[in-house]
Amino acid sequence: MTSDVPFVSGGHLTIARSLVFQLREFGYQADLVLTPQNRFGRQLSAYLANWLTDVGLTGDEQQIDQVISFRYPSYAVRHPRHICWLNHRMREYYDLWEAFYPTLRWKGRIKEQTRRFLIHKIDNYLLKKRVKRLYAQSQTIQSRLLRWGGIPSQILYPPAPVRRYRTSAYQNFIFAASRLDRLKRLDLLIDAFAMAKTRGIRCLIAGEGKEAGNLLRKIKEKGLEGRVRLLGWVDDNTLIDYYARCRGVFFGPLNEDYGLVTLEAFSSHKPVLTCQDS
Repeated sequence: MTSDVPFVSGGHLTIARSLVFQLREFGYQADLVLTPQNRFGRQLSAYLANWLTDVGLTGDEQQIDQVISFRYPSYAVRHPRHICWLNHRMREYYDLWEAFYPTLRWKGRIKEQTRRFLIHKIDNYLLKKRVKRLYAQSQTIQSRLLRWGGIPSQILYPPAPVRRYRTSAYQNFIFAASRLDRLKRLDLLIDAFAMAKTRGIRCLIAGEGKEAGNLLRKIKEKGLEGRVRLLGWVDDNTLIDYYARCRGVFFGPLNEDYGLVTLEAFSSHKPVLTCQDS
C-alpha cells in the first residue's frame, strides 16, 4: 500500500510495483492498493481516510495475511500484521520545515505550526504503536526517524526496479530522469550547460512536473534550446534506451531520501553526476 495524488508518479510507486511483481514471482498473491494522500493542506483528512480503509479482507472475503505500507499517510491503515517499508514522511513538516516556514505569512505560520504539531503526534503514534515492523529505505530516512520522534528502524535498501538494463554506447549526451520538481534541482544541470565550454554535449531530461515551465524559461534565457531538451513522460523501454546510450546521468536533488536513478544508472554501467548534499 502506498499513498499518492492524481497525475503524479514518484519513486515510491516504482518500488511498490516492483515489490508486487517480485512477490508474485515467488508465488505469493499480492496486489498494489493506492490510498489518498490529498493535496497540501488536506493531509489530515487523508490520514483519516487511510485509518478507515478496510484491508482485513479481499473483495471475495478472503483473509489478507499482511500489509506493507510505504509512505505517509498509507501507514495509517490498520492491520494486525502491518509492515512499513518507509519511503518518507511529509518532508515539509520535517527536514524541509526550516526552508518552508519562512515562506509563510503570519496566519499561514500559525496554521502550519498547528498542522505540523498534529502530524508529528500522529506519525509517532502510528509508527511506534500501530506498525509491527518498521524498515527505512535508506540511512537518510533512518536518521530522520531518529531525529524527529526518536523512532527506531532497520535499513532495508530497495534494489533497482525490475527492468532490462543494458549498455549500448556512450553517446554525447547527459541524461536526467526525474519528476520536474524544485527539490530535484534540474536547474543546476541547465546552469552547468550554460557554463560548459564543450559544445558537443547535449542534455536530455525525461519527466513531468510543475517546474516544467520554469525550466523551459531558463533554457530559453540561457540560449540552450539546441542543447537542452525536455522530453516529457517516456515509457519504460524508452527510459532504458536513454540510460543505455547516454554518456552519463545527472541526479542532484536536495537531500534525497534514497534515489533510484543512481541504481538505474549503475545498472546501465553509466557514471552519475551529483552534488555533495544530494
